[in-house]
Amino acid sequence: MTEKKPHVAVIGGGLVGALNACFLAKRNFKVDVYERRDDIRKAEHVKGRSINLALSTRGRTALRMVGLEEEVLKNGIPMHARMIHGVDGSRNPILYGKEDQYIMSVDRRRLNEVLLSAAEDNPNVTCYFEHKVVRCDFTTGEVEFINKEGKKVQNKVDLIVGNDGAFSAVRKEMMRATLLDFQQEYIPHGYMELTIPPSPKDEFQMEVNYLHIWPRNEYMMIALPNLDKSFTCTLFMPFDIFASIKTEEDLMRFFRDKFPDAIPLMGEETLKQIYMSSKPLPMVSIKCSPYHVKDKGVIMGDAAHAMVPFYGQGMNAGFEDCIVLDEMLDKYNNDFAKALPAYSEFRKVDDHAICDLAMYNYVEMRKSVNSKLFLMRKKLDNLLFTIFPSSWVPLYTMVAFTRTRYHECIEKRKHQDEILNKVLYIGGVILFGSLAVSVVQILNQNGVSIHSLKDHFTQLWEAYF
Repeated sequence: MTEKKPHVAVIGGGLVGALNACFLAKRNFKVDVYERRDDIRKAEHVKGRSINLALSTRGRTALRMVGLEEEVLKNGIPMHARMIHGVDGSRNPILYGKEDQYIMSVDRRRLNEVLLSAAEDNPNVTCYFEHKVVRCDFTTGEVEFINKEGKKVQNKVDLIVGNDGAFSAVRKEMMRATLLDFQQEYIPHGYMELTIPPSPKDEFQMEVNYLHIWPRNEYMMIALPNLDKSFTCTLFMPFDIFASIKTEEDLMRFFRDKFPDAIPLMGEETLKQIYMSSKPLPMVSIKCSPYHVKDKGVIMGDAAHAMVPFYGQGMNAGFEDCIVLDEMLDKYNNDFAKALPAYSEFRKVDDHAICDLAMYNYVEMRKSVNSKLFLMRKKLDNLLFTIFPSSWVPLYTMVAFTRTRYHECIEKRKHQDEILNKVLYIGGVILFGSLAVSVVQILNQNGVSIHSLKDHFTQLWEAYF
């Protein structure tokens, strides 16, 4: 790079784009942010976006690096555990980690507004709204937009950064310019947002510092607390089950059968009104590689690795992208020709890993938490973590409360599983052996031949192990 201040176009003024603008401006780059939608700070309603987000260590670290962590945390609500709601109305908490470890429920819109305002407070940043990308030239650095008046606008920059979401226009342009592998998967489940309002006394209707989950094996509902003392509920189900609920009677029959304790919390009429006026929305998982083109283009956040929401890491992973790019720019002294390939190669293995973990965690949240074996594993995980805090860290703890690389989290979890399987096998052998000895002694006392039971013990051993 020359001594001239690098000029960067950040495409997308959402969470990752606005934070990235803060990071790049901190490097004294000239940054132009282009957002396809209107300024979220002026919009009355924001459609098609989940209200709540779960902020954890990776995201908090990124916010801290641009001086925004405390500003965001003061408008968040800590969640220390999952609260599991049984069909019978029972509630059982499952801690995320140690008692002092928690994730934060934060409001998407408020967070986006904080990030945009922080970016614009820097004199190096200029934001342009209602600008739609129509063309990117990754040889010259030229970007062409259509503005709100329908006129073409062009800019020529040193670097084009695509932070424009799962259906990224920048990524589409990159696919024309380079050999970019691309994988997109829609899962057969959709989601719909419902609500639990504050009580008539303006209080929370459920325990506040929890992520509430109604796991029903094939589907689930979750609820996150809001500052106005409401809860945002999200119902995740296969599309065919959504389609089977055609009338208010169908809806209430379904909820009375599967989520009976939620009805008085939501209010029957409110539930009917929201559900019948809404439609389930799809969820997509996207992987691609590489993330860059030459020294002129790079994609980050959902543009590079959109994921289903079940690990609560979409935003956190996107924010961590900003950290990793910043580290690569430091390492290579702002030389885009070296920093971009290094970023792309380093980051893709972790982004692909968290996409896979997010898919896995849906099964855990809607089904595994109902299993006694799973709950026993969680308790054993936490016990070993307490005894060996430096050498045994549960998977969720690694993902949510450390910056251990995502792919390393998976590798360490596989190693832990191998150890636990051996322990359980040995324990099973000892238990079975002790039981067998006791049974044989009792049978001998009652005159029963051991030989006559040989086949039965063999069959039982094979079935058990």
